Amino acid sequence: MAVVVGLLPSFCSLGFPSSLLNSFASSNSISLQPLLSHNHISFSDIRIYPLLYSSAATASRFSFSRRKQLLSFKVHATVAETDQPKWWEKNAGPNMIDIHSTEEFLRAFSEAGDRLVIVEFYGTWCASCRALFPKLCRTAEEHPEILFLKVNFNENKPMCRSFNVKVLPYFQFYRGAHGQLESFSCSLAKFQKIKDAIEMHNTARCSIGPPKAVGELALESISAPQDKTAGST
Repeated sequence: MAVVVGLLPSFCSLGFPSSLLNSFASSNSISLQPLLSHNHISFSDIRIYPLLYSSAATASRFSFSRRKQLLSFKVHATVAETDQPKWWEKNAGPNMIDIHSTEEFLRAFSEAGDRLVIVEFYGTWCASCRALFPKLCRTAEEHPEILFLKVNFNENKPMCRSFNVKVLPYFQFYRGAHGQLESFSCSLAKFQKIKDAIEMHNTARCSIGPPKAVGELALESISAPQDKTAGST
């Protein structure tokens, strides 16, 4: 049986655990004995295993395992992030509706009755729209009796042009036969304007006659040429 002499202190000084040393010794059929009597051993029995051989192999396996785990984590994180809805795709509830066409816009008003309807014109690239959106969602949750319509500027440029929307985010308030009550641009810093408008227009009332929400907006506007991109507040 071969032995390794004087190497145990060097391994231990580098912080290698004893289990690693025992495994190394067992796999090579050797025993780690730092101190042996010269009467029981000859130089021909001594087998020297350089420290770099063991440490480099172990470090290489450890490094590869860590890189593999990190790569796996990045892949899973990317997939999870991709599965998450975009900020403008999140809705507060059934009283917040995404509008993708003029037909959907007209249909929503025809079904709203006397409810207060708040239309938000926004852009997916608009930083002000994104900053304001979480607070708008909370407002929708606090007022389930109000209908919130979200109009994506990029998807509905002809409609936005018909309403003369030039700044985003832009809001319009409607109420049954009363038609449009108010319209204005608003940022997160001026969100109180939306709260004040809700307090003013969200009162109990009965309208006589059909809704006048869309005014002169016609379905033919769908085929109209697209306008330039709106600005942002």
